[in-house]
Amino acid sequence: MQNPLELLTSYRLLPILTVRTHEELQHLEHLITTLKEEDLPIIEVTLRTPFGLQTLTRIHASGLCVGAGTVRNAGHAREALESGAAFLVSPAYREDVALFAREHSLLYLPGVLTPLEVERALDRGFTILKFFPAEPFQGVKVLAHYAEVFPEAQFIPTGGIDETNVSIYCSLPNVIACGGSWLIKGGFEAVSRNIRNAKTLVSPQARD
Repeated sequence: MQNPLELLTSYRLLPILTVRTHEELQHLEHLITTLKEEDLPIIEVTLRTPFGLQTLTRIHASGLCVGAGTVRNAGHAREALESGAAFLVSPAYREDVALFAREHSLLYLPGVLTPLEVERALDRGFTILKFFPAEPFQGVKVLAHYAEVFPEAQFIPTGGIDETNVSIYCSLPNVIACGGSWLIKGGFEAVSRNIRNAKTLVSPQARD
């Protein structure tokens, strides 16, 4: 199995997919093919809709590294694991999800925003954190402060990240990757362009 943390650190991008309709589900194979062709082998599927678990199952079967997002309790976590999830993401820290992830040796990315939430997650041994929602709360400025206050913490900001700001976020020393749905929006040619452009924007050369 591919190590999700290694993939996040290497590719620095995390597409976030929410399937809302049967039609979107039918187009899933095209998205999988595009991700493989563009060499972006990791994706998060949210559990916000009834299509989440079957989407997880199909992407897992394709060989891509897939994680479950919007995991809000241990029941969600168990269903996600049974559907092939390699990592779990929550909008906020959940003790029951954290315990489940530890029990099953799964990467868990709890959502944080405030200093208190960061401190709580760190106190429980979680140093890789989802920063959410980033843009509505001036994420670049906040994370720059957190780099000094919480030097042991690393973040994956999501929420309002797109091609206009991803390079700024990825230039921060405590950001290992950025997540967003913009990477996989539009037709499949658009998705290919989005991924290629994003890879250029987060490359070391783009930040020099």
